Amino acid sequence: MKTLLELITIEVEKAFKNAGYEEAFGKVTLSNRPDLCEYQCNGAMAAAKTYKKAPAVIAGEVAEQLKGCNCFSMTEAVNPGFINLKARESFLAQYLCDMALDSMMGVEREENPRTVIVDYGGPNVAKPLHVGHLRSAIIGESVKRIARFKGNHVIGDIHLGDWGYQMGLIITELKSRQPGLPYFDASFEGEYPKEAPFTIGELEEIYPAASARAKEDEKYREEALKATFELQNGRPGYRAVWKHIMGISVEDLKKNYQKLKVEFDLWKGEADVQEYIPGMVDMLKKEGYAYYDDGALVVDVRQEGDKKEVPPCMILKSDGAALYDTTDLATLVEREKLYSPDEIIYLADKRQELHFVQVFRCARKTGIVRPEVELKFLGFGTMNGKDGKPFKTRDGGVMRLEKLISEINGEMYKKITENRTVSQEEAEDTSQIVGLAAIKYGDLSNQASKDYIFDVDRFTSFEGNTGPYILYTMVRIKSILNKYQENGGEFEGVAVQPPCSEYEKTVMLETAKFNDVINTAYMETAPHKICAYLFDLSNAFNRFYHETKILAEEDKTRREGYIALLKMILRILEICIGLLGFDAPERM
Repeated sequence: MKTLLELITIEVEKAFKNAGYEEAFGKVTLSNRPDLCEYQCNGAMAAAKTYKKAPAVIAGEVAEQLKGCNCFSMTEAVNPGFINLKARESFLAQYLCDMALDSMMGVEREENPRTVIVDYGGPNVAKPLHVGHLRSAIIGESVKRIARFKGNHVIGDIHLGDWGYQMGLIITELKSRQPGLPYFDASFEGEYPKEAPFTIGELEEIYPAASARAKEDEKYREEALKATFELQNGRPGYRAVWKHIMGISVEDLKKNYQKLKVEFDLWKGEADVQEYIPGMVDMLKKEGYAYYDDGALVVDVRQEGDKKEVPPCMILKSDGAALYDTTDLATLVEREKLYSPDEIIYLADKRQELHFVQVFRCARKTGIVRPEVELKFLGFGTMNGKDGKPFKTRDGGVMRLEKLISEINGEMYKKITENRTVSQEEAEDTSQIVGLAAIKYGDLSNQASKDYIFDVDRFTSFEGNTGPYILYTMVRIKSILNKYQENGGEFEGVAVQPPCSEYEKTVMLETAKFNDVINTAYMETAPHKICAYLFDLSNAFNRFYHETKILAEEDKTRREGYIALLKMILRILEICIGLLGFDAPERM
């Protein structure tokens, strides 16, 4: 269904036309002076230039045409040419009733659903997840859910780093520690062991040890590079070690992502596209796109009008090795072949922007993707500590993700048990639900591209713009609805009524914005817009709650109207937090 703003705009456009002016001048926006009006139209100012007339005169003529329109309780022309508007109470109530009857609460699904791939820019395997992996997972999950809610076929791909130099390092370090293992015997022809020669804990210790040693020992580094090359060229023993690394790492990753309520449809990585690289390289050479520069194979991706230098996209290094550019292009080849996507959204640190500019331009120039495929890079900022620097542990190390989750849950457990009598089991379950909301909302409430301060104290607060505050509002509504039902009230047949107070009208106007907000968040790939809406709606409800005797209202129709409104607000809040990737408890 159309948004409330669209319906109001249609009426104002008609008024401009009936007054003798072009409809296009009738665009309506939310008022920037809510103390004066709810909506405003500034079209008379622009029309004045076209029609050589005073804007105040045009505004007055249009306002006159709007009199009697059932949309508005106030239409006022004010100097120097603004048209101030307020929605009629009965019109607003009917709009909410129509929303309540719609399964999507007024949000329209795509008429022509698209196939969208969300590339989460996943972690490198064999390393523990740390706070640096948080943003891609949280933002990517929300972007996926929003696009799916709009009716698209959305595929989430973790896109693991599973094929690079770190694999050569692990193989080399394992060989130095256990040289007698069959994986390192080039003449071995039997079956390799089914059980991995390391645990996840040992694997997570092996990689940093190998990395540190390679920085000090050039010979060791060369061995690791050679091992990487041999792995990528199919040495059986190294492939067997790689399978062990993948099996153990992916199992551990799944457990951690499950705690974050992040799910992937595909668990693919760089290794999955190796088969596409030779054919792709041959095509780039044959079609004349690729050329050699200092021994490296590159494709020029400069464009006229570039304000900064954009280096060539490197396809192969001088030693013939593939790079991130290579595997990202080969991944596009695979995605075109298997999924034929309409859009691919990449999540990665915003400092990788140049890499994606090069890859996207190369893919378009060479025909690796169809011209109509939309390639979007959603670069995110850094999650910093209170000191403004990247979030660290107290001893200066990178904090593991499970440690961060544990700390947040512990803080929520303390707050939940402080002033409430609740069983330990319920407190623990609730603290995990609210803790996840604190983490996700704390991240998503910031525009993705901006750095932000991860403040545990603020994010776990039940006051202010936080996840716990949103959940507390939802629990409050659930409590009222439960009491209403316990006292014999029925939900069947209740309907929103025209508002009787400014607080009621304010929360109704906020409720009516839902479909507009979802459409904007979807079009702009901006989950933070949903967070801002959640906060505004929760604030409006809580003001209404404090000023209104909801269950004590004596007028039955009025009381049922309140209940219908609360049911709508709760349903909208539930949809919104679902799109952000967390749930609400029954009580707190």
